[in-house]
Amino acid sequence: MTRLYRAFACFCLFSLLAYAVSAQDTSIAFGPERARWFRIAQEVQPVLQQTVVEPVGLVRPVRDSSAFQGWRMEPAGDMQQFYDMTYKRGTPSVIVDFGRHVTGYFSFSLHTDGWSDAPTRFRFTFGEVPAELTTPFDPYPGGLSRGWLQDEIVTVMTCPEHITVPIDRRMAFRYVKIELLGVSGSFQFDFTGMRVRAVSSASGTPMELAAGTPEMIRRINAVGLATLGECMQTVYEDGPKRDLRLWIGDLYLEALANSYSFKNHDLTKRCLYLLASLADSTGWVSATVYERPEWKIQGKGTHCMDYSLLYGVALADYVKYSGDTATGRDLWPVVKRQVEVAREALDPAGIYDNALKPSWLVFDWKSDLNRDASIQGLMTFAVDRSYELARMLGTEKEVSDWPKLTARMKSAARNAYYDRKSGLVLSGPDKQASYLSQVWMVLSGTLSAKEGARALSAIMERPDACRIGSPYAYHYFIEALIQCGLEEQARTALIDYWGGMVHKGADTFWEVYDPEDDFKSPYGFFPINSYCHAWSCTPVYFINKYPEVFQR
Repeated sequence: MTRLYRAFACFCLFSLLAYAVSAQDTSIAFGPERARWFRIAQEVQPVLQQTVVEPVGLVRPVRDSSAFQGWRMEPAGDMQQFYDMTYKRGTPSVIVDFGRHVTGYFSFSLHTDGWSDAPTRFRFTFGEVPAELTTPFDPYPGGLSRGWLQDEIVTVMTCPEHITVPIDRRMAFRYVKIELLGVSGSFQFDFTGMRVRAVSSASGTPMELAAGTPEMIRRINAVGLATLGECMQTVYEDGPKRDLRLWIGDLYLEALANSYSFKNHDLTKRCLYLLASLADSTGWVSATVYERPEWKIQGKGTHCMDYSLLYGVALADYVKYSGDTATGRDLWPVVKRQVEVAREALDPAGIYDNALKPSWLVFDWKSDLNRDASIQGLMTFAVDRSYELARMLGTEKEVSDWPKLTARMKSAARNAYYDRKSGLVLSGPDKQASYLSQVWMVLSGTLSAKEGARALSAIMERPDACRIGSPYAYHYFIEALIQCGLEEQARTALIDYWGGMVHKGADTFWEVYDPEDDFKSPYGFFPINSYCHAWSCTPVYFINKYPEVFQR
């Protein structure tokens, strides 16, 4: 029945999309192809692997100034003690530990010797890190919806001798805090059968690391694999706790890590086709799309030029690692269109000017970052990589002017941003020195390897530099260090940054990590941060792609 329902739902959704496309003006970009692209995406939708995970014990939070966000968990009993507890009015809250981060569907059973004479009400609070369970959610001060916080009030109207209660919402967590909010004074019960039906589309066995790989590298790789696996659902999700949707920036980094671990290339293919099928009427790919309740773009304000340009880079890597040139040729027009859109933002000198084609620029969780040099570099990088894709596909004659375009952009960037005296790239009217300005001038090939090594070494010694604010941006920093031959610095940076999260108790890597501020949040409230986040999984890529650097 489930398979039949799923097939029917897919048919209906496909039919609606096909109708919508056919009803549109024929001038819409890729109009004739969109329904077919969507159909292909649905055909390769992965089957979610299901694993039953049971809790390992009880824990209690303990204040500890040396712990992440000031709290750690200590053992408070085993699960048999929990199941032996009798719940009645006045029973204090307990916290159950599942031993690791899980993403899935939580359920529990209640057992009693009689029947309840009134509803029984609970609050379940699901936490990825200890401080989520010690911080009041209300009054809510955050900038995103309060609904993303993982607390659920469950009311069991009648309790027979045994009842199993599933929570329909998929959760991402390690700890569950259970509070009894309401129960009849003449009724008592105990819990049994608490479990999670964990879900992921990750399958296959990643390669073993070399025998002499240091323990910290092994731990970082293991945590990265756990992060990637939980974010691999029916799409590459940015995070299983929040936002539960496909973002191009996360897709690109997840696909890289997947190519060096699980090798589930069909998931990458599905995401690329979905994004293409939902491009706007001009063909500009949206930075993010919703999967539920139906496929659609998020709406206005979600065009990110840096993300749309990465679409071609992600497709190039997909073709490289999967060998699927047919998909590359099919989606090649989408890549060309992203470059065409980006060219609308170039001034006569060849400098990217965001005012000419306004869009949100992501790059990092840094409000003080001047992005002028970074977007110049990223566009150059993306066009170069997209041209490599054209050569793989035999379509380079269609874009024969692209090498001249990138050469022009590199020359313009050196004139506008490169300070030969200091060896640094300085961005914006205030000549800001930032890590990312150096990074993107390196990755774009605007700076030579020698110049890049000098720039990266200089920025790391500059105390007033605008530093990196997220694991997403840190990925590109590591990549730039390796490209410039600074392998020891890359190794040290990876161990210091991602190893810092491991030292602080991470069993999956976090959306935001500032070694100097455990409470940093782009949303004004740290509990709503995602502590299992796709763009943080890339140590898996580095450790396995460059074993000579990291596995020694």
